[in-house]
Amino acid sequence: MEKLNYKFDTQEEVKEPVHVGVVASGDLEVLVYPTTDPQTTVEIVTGSDGFGEVWKNVLDRFFARYPLHADFKINDFGATPGVVNLRLAQAMEEIKHGE
Repeated sequence: MEKLNYKFDTQEEVKEPVHVGVVASGDLEVLVYPTTDPQTTVEIVTGSDGFGEVWKNVLDRFFARYPLHADFKINDFGATPGVVNLRLAQAMEEIKHGE
């Protein structure tokens, strides 16, 4: 198990919590919480060690496109970068529809 933490400068405030996905073989869940912190935080708990740089690249692209300001908790069980992008996009859609 590895725990990764990242911070991003973002602007679009998230007003309601969001939960998408499940923790299961080859999948992950994304939990998003409103925050008053000055930066977006992302905490990842993953069963796949050594992929910090890959995670950073995926998150950099996501937050460049969707500058959502919130606390993100991601629980990963071996998801591919494609599944990570899918779950993050689903979370973004849930946030946009909740406004």
